Amino acid sequence: MDITNYFAEMPEGRSEKALSVHKLVLDLFPKAKVSLKYKMPTYESENGWFAIANQKHYWSVYTCSLEKISKYLTANPDVKHGKGCINFRNKDDVDLETMKLVVQQAMNG
Repeated sequence: MDITNYFAEMPEGRSEKALSVHKLVLDLFPKAKVSLKYKMPTYESENGWFAIANQKHYWSVYTCSLEKISKYLTANPDVKHGKGCINFRNKDDVDLETMKLVVQQAMNG
């Protein structure tokens, strides 16, 4: 499977939101190494990484650091999250301006 197929196989509505984050990462870090590491789109720079994953009932972004997602959680307190991930349900919108900060922190280490 490749990255394009990964997003295409996501449920409708979910794939558009996840693709907007995918595009954001590539816009901010055009030289990022993109792979399906851990069976999910993973973006790596010299100093860090970021990943997007499709789950059964939601999709997520991963950084493995609460610090790296803290600004997003402050701006969007109702979003479901883990220690280093943000989980988006179908009804959740993506705050791309604040997600930009998450991506930058994750990719810059």
